[in-house]
Amino acid sequence: MSETETLGAQLWRDEIRATFKLAWPLALANLLQMLVHAVDVIFVARLGEIELAASSLGIAVFGLTMWAFSGLTGIVAALIAEELGRKRHAVREVRRSVRMGLWLAVASGLVGMLICAQGEALMLATGQDEHIAERAGAFLEIVMWAMIPMILASVLRNFVSALGRPIFATAITGLALGASVLGNYAFVFGNFGAPAMGLEGSALASVTTSLFILASYIIAIFNDRRLRRYYVFGNIWRPEWQRLKELVRLGTPVMVIIIAEAGLFSGAAFLMGRIGASELAGHTVALQIAALAFQIPFGIGQAATIRVGYHYGSGDHAAIGRAGWVGITMGASFMCFTALAMILTPELLLRIYVDPTLAVNAAMVAFAIRYMLIAAAFQLFDGIQAVAAGALRGLQDTRIPMLIAIFSYWVPGYGVAIWLGFYTPLEGMGVWIGLAIGLVFSAFLLTWRWSRREALGLATSAP
Repeated sequence: MSETETLGAQLWRDEIRATFKLAWPLALANLLQMLVHAVDVIFVARLGEIELAASSLGIAVFGLTMWAFSGLTGIVAALIAEELGRKRHAVREVRRSVRMGLWLAVASGLVGMLICAQGEALMLATGQDEHIAERAGAFLEIVMWAMIPMILASVLRNFVSALGRPIFATAITGLALGASVLGNYAFVFGNFGAPAMGLEGSALASVTTSLFILASYIIAIFNDRRLRRYYVFGNIWRPEWQRLKELVRLGTPVMVIIIAEAGLFSGAAFLMGRIGASELAGHTVALQIAALAFQIPFGIGQAATIRVGYHYGSGDHAAIGRAGWVGITMGASFMCFTALAMILTPELLLRIYVDPTLAVNAAMVAFAIRYMLIAAAFQLFDGIQAVAAGALRGLQDTRIPMLIAIFSYWVPGYGVAIWLGFYTPLEGMGVWIGLAIGLVFSAFLLTWRWSRREALGLATSAP
């Protein structure tokens, strides 16, 4: 092997190590965050079907709103990475980006609170039972106070991760899991001297957990020498209007992508509900398992945004390519493993959520196993599209990926789901085939755009 080939191989190995070091804490934090949300469901389920249904509807509204606005503010990671790559006045520029990210978090959080405040009206408008709508509205009136702390914490998570401290996200989310358990145990059933508040107690537990997460990030930043030197809370009231405008311009398409993808899977649930109750139950469980697997490439995509953004700022085109392709390969490789698990051990995976041996679950389990076969088929494409989108985000390319997502999910994806689900004997399987086709289109088009980044002028950063 020549000296040039040896050097090239070493650069690839270095990129693999750097991406893995950044990705695994973020992926683990994503998995722990899912467990934090699962804790609420576990406690509320003991209150009865009405309370569980109200909680599920409330969490759906709150979760989608918070996730969308976290995507809007999350573009701050790409800007921070680019600024670090430039190495010119990085401390000041990073501080400006984080400050405006925090401003945007508060502003978008207030909008999210207004949406949650109309929770009961939203439920009634979608034809929900009046009593369930009233209980969901009461839940949202409390849990909405977690909106701003959670989005603020998301900005700080992006800051610490871009600065090479992703393990903080893992540790804080792990501690938050414990805080959620204690909060639900105290407020739902009235332990530790707290009043028994039932469903409202679970909402209050979510608020206290969100404040705990935000406080933990602030404490971590003040106690880490590298993070502290950026003084991100200094001059917090000073506006940087151009930077704020840039965050909104780049972040809004990311928010739209999240809404488009969430809308696809939420819409699929409505289609399954029209086919049958057992089909809907099987769909819900199978989708939960697919969502669990998705957290790994989602974390890798977050790492790819930071790695690509860093090289984008430094103007190293070869390193940009290495960072993106390493991330895409990692995401695809992991999803091949989860696909095999879904094919070979579906009942073992189902045990995470239900007992497949109970007779009452027989129909649901049968449908879930069938749908997991389709999920196994689209795992590879789901992983690729998640990381490719993250890599393009590192190049601050968000508008065209937004259009790709809207087209892929809602034209071939949802269109095929409706056609196969209602106009062929495939029914539920047809809906899942439609979901798979949407992800295949998205993966192909995003990867094509990534591979054409040089020809499209995406890899050349502004001076």
